[in-house]
Amino acid sequence: IGLGRRPEDLSAEQHRLAVKMKPSFLEYLSYLLNFMSVIAGPCNNFKDYIAFIEGRHTHMKLLEVNWKQKGFHGLPEPSPTGAVIHKLCITLVSLLLFLTFTKTFPVTCLADDWFVHKANFLTRLCYLYVVMQASKPKYYFAWTLADAVHNAAGFGFSGVDKNGNFCWDLLSNLNIWNIETATSFKMYLENWNIQTATWLKCVCYERVPQYPTVLTFILSALWHGVYPGYYFTFLTGVLVRFAARAVRNNYRHYFLSSKALKAIYDVVTWAATQLAVTYTVAPFVLLAVEPTISLYKSMYFYLHIISLLIILFLPIKPQTHTQRRLQTLNSVDKKKTD
Repeated sequence: IGLGRRPEDLSAEQHRLAVKMKPSFLEYLSYLLNFMSVIAGPCNNFKDYIAFIEGRHTHMKLLEVNWKQKGFHGLPEPSPTGAVIHKLCITLVSLLLFLTFTKTFPVTCLADDWFVHKANFLTRLCYLYVVMQASKPKYYFAWTLADAVHNAAGFGFSGVDKNGNFCWDLLSNLNIWNIETATSFKMYLENWNIQTATWLKCVCYERVPQYPTVLTFILSALWHGVYPGYYFTFLTGVLVRFAARAVRNNYRHYFLSSKALKAIYDVVTWAATQLAVTYTVAPFVLLAVEPTISLYKSMYFYLHIISLLIILFLPIKPQTHTQRRLQTLNSVDKKKTD
């Protein structure tokens, strides 16, 4: 985007990530095949990677803070040790859960005759939730370990938070707390596979003139591979995302008048989000067509039907992608003026 588009057409984030000079072949290969992320990621942008290789990564983030006002005579040297130890503890817990919880509730249970033909709907719903929860630790383990590896090498410093603490989450691929407490489908997705979602937003969502959500979900399915389950998941995700947005935009404001109503809203939306996610992502781990169709038939395609009815009967005229871009750019310009 740094060489192919005009500066005035870029958002603030695109300006920050824009590559203004064509990298050398060695730089390009180094970025694609660096030992830290070649196996499990996470995805990182080229400018941050080159700054890390050239030793500018940490100082670039520190220069954004006025350290003299905080009593420092020069730039401090943030250590990743604490962040690495914390993330390694998370990987250990995730590994233990994988060796116990995940082995006890394998995804193959969803294709068992008992689940498909004998269990009642409520039992299937609860069991599906448990099985999908049990499938998460392997992702938590791999992504958190990859994040810790980058931090141990000195890559991943994101700056200083509002309390003055050093943050090492530039390359974090998930926020486990926000995932498990998500009260909307959007919040869940924003905290799962974060770096890939950021990449998809950059290369697709912010560039296509129409239907950015649909096209981004389709690109995500293509990027993941050829298993049919991926396409079931992401196409179902499009329906659920639009339905969740419609419900939120139509009803959320009714529950903001008191803390009690807001608490009730949060509990209901949390439960709905968790159940919707487990239903949506089940094909992702089942992979094949036959077990996916069998699962959805046993669940009466309930979420597909509910999502379609919501979209049909709660129509909300969405902003065009161009309008959103203009609003974003106007907001950036206003901040610069202020």
